[in-house]
Amino acid sequence: MSSGAGEHRLHSKLEEALEIKSLRRIISAYLKYSLYLNAAEEDVKRYERSYKQLPPAHKAILSHFPFKFQRLRRYITNKSISVNSFFIMSMLQAFEPPLDMSQDIDIREKEDRDDVCNDHLSEERNFSYSLIPTTSGKTPDTDQLYCGEGIKMRCKSPEDRTSDEVSKGVPAVSKSVSMENTTGLNNAGRSDVMDINCEAGLCSVSDSNGNVCSVQQDWLDPSLQLQVPLADVDKVRCIIRNIVRDWAPEGQWERDQCYKPILEELDRLFPSRSKDRPPCCLVPGAGLGRLALEISCLGFTSQGNEFSYYMMICSNFILNHTEAVGEWTIYPWIHSNCNSLSDNDQLCPVSFPDIHPASVGITEGFSMCGGDFVEVYSDPSQEGAWDTIVTCFFIDTAHNIVEYIETISRLLVDGGAWINLGPLLYHFADAFGTEDEMSIELSLEDVKKVAFEYGFQLEREKFIETTYTANPRSMITAAITVFFLQNRYSAAFWTMTKIRKPSKDSPQPK
Repeated sequence: MSSGAGEHRLHSKLEEALEIKSLRRIISAYLKYSLYLNAAEEDVKRYERSYKQLPPAHKAILSHFPFKFQRLRRYITNKSISVNSFFIMSMLQAFEPPLDMSQDIDIREKEDRDDVCNDHLSEERNFSYSLIPTTSGKTPDTDQLYCGEGIKMRCKSPEDRTSDEVSKGVPAVSKSVSMENTTGLNNAGRSDVMDINCEAGLCSVSDSNGNVCSVQQDWLDPSLQLQVPLADVDKVRCIIRNIVRDWAPEGQWERDQCYKPILEELDRLFPSRSKDRPPCCLVPGAGLGRLALEISCLGFTSQGNEFSYYMMICSNFILNHTEAVGEWTIYPWIHSNCNSLSDNDQLCPVSFPDIHPASVGITEGFSMCGGDFVEVYSDPSQEGAWDTIVTCFFIDTAHNIVEYIETISRLLVDGGAWINLGPLLYHFADAFGTEDEMSIELSLEDVKKVAFEYGFQLEREKFIETTYTANPRSMITAAITVFFLQNRYSAAFWTMTKIRKPSKDSPQPK
């Protein structure tokens, strides 16, 4: 074997080890949220510490605060976290990893490359899946996950699984936790609230209504889980809030502000859509998939692309494994003590989904694909393959926004449309302590100049005020009408048309 082939094989093994480690980290974050009440308990303790530091006169005015904290602690302990955890464990039930999670990931010699793959699988194994429409009100058990290089993975709902499959460890709702951590929960007197048991690798969790999920899964063995920081658990909290934005009735206001203008613009641009050859729409930064699904229902062949594996695991479950409207309940605001109009608003449950995804009339070919936008769509076959590209709260996620615009231009057919809505709150602008972290931060004026260089012509432009994953009962939503000082976006909304291919003299970013 040549040295070049040996180096390539070593590189492939390293990449796969990084992918496995990344996925273990993400799963560990979901499990840490589900298994630990500690993080939520720490929030309450922080509130209490702050209250104790108040002068006596101020404490007297806020004398109800200790009772408020007790109530919040009871809610966290007895209800909200167990309900959220029950959904998360049910979500993990439907997930089958595209990699052998039991593999050794000893990469100590390359430890400095850990950050290459923190939240996603590399481009070598892009995680993707399709949603198969049904008229029966239930997703058929032929739903497939397509995981890179032709690997097919089948997901079944609990009732589709036989007792023989259960005994063989076919994925069902699953949980891994060390016995030490389980004992800590039981000693805290919480086993009757969210019952967590782990014996011989068989783990179970029950919610406050007595529903129990259990399974034995090799890839969720406690020894395979990683110690993850609370910052990773915060990403799980973010996913819970994103569920409201995309799939709950409470998120309808934000969807109307962000998605409705995009859908209306697509309808205007493609008034006569052929069922035999529907126009193709790509949605980078698709999140939990609602916008991509709405575009499919409009009569487009729609594909969502998402970088975050946190998002992909959750969107796959909602799109392919929910069976009824309002099937699931979460407490999305329990972790936030800010912007509440009333103490009760923080404790409100949210039911979802507001629609049954597989029964809403999607166009054949709707799919979701995971991975870095530029890398996933770098194949020459993608050039000029898309009639329209929709970016919603996406372009400011780039390290190099010029590269994003270049890629969008390359993927669009001549005459194709780029519809964008979102701010320019560049995600890597404040990456302190990472000197090598690139962040190209353009003004809106410069964004348009770059787009013109890549053959775009501005057709329409306006600004739309909106929020992102805001509690509809909070002051953030109220700010739209009563003008509290709040974080809200004046999002740029435009339609650009690709009128020509970039000339040879156009800039070619690396």
